[in-house]
Amino acid sequence: MSTLKTVTTTRFALERNAFGKLILTDAAGERFEGVVPVRAFPIQSPEDGIALVSTDGHEVGWVDGLEELPGPVQDLIRQELTSREFMPVLERIVDVSSFSTPCTWTVVTDRGETDFVLRGDEDIRRIGKAGSLMIADTHGIQYFVRDQYALDAHSKKILDRFM
Repeated sequence: MSTLKTVTTTRFALERNAFGKLILTDAAGERFEGVVPVRAFPIQSPEDGIALVSTDGHEVGWVDGLEELPGPVQDLIRQELTSREFMPVLERIVDVSSFSTPCTWTVVTDRGETDFVLRGDEDIRRIGKAGSLMIADTHGIQYFVRDQYALDAHSKKILDRFM
């Protein structure tokens, strides 16, 4: 299996193989294929605290902050995170099918208009202190509300009925 690009830091080397999988080689020379970056704080500090996890679920590398790494390593990690993470930002609530759950929400996100089914009020979670919310649909997609208080009046009125 040939590698396309190898980038080295003081703690590990990171490369992408011909199949697009990340390979981490630690300071002891041990190689881990199919490494996946996982953010420790995806909402509040997305650039800080990133674990590099092997296919068996064990942490094989840690990044305190992406800015501490050389540019090419940052690029590899960011590319992998982008390809794995899908979290549309909810910008407006257009309509809901009913005010009891389960119900279908029609929303506008940063990726366009969509519909999703909300199972229950417990699928809306507060994140941090700034009015941020996570809303999970029945398929496990997480919709991020940056600031519930900055939404338009119609969206806030609907959201208030579920909180």
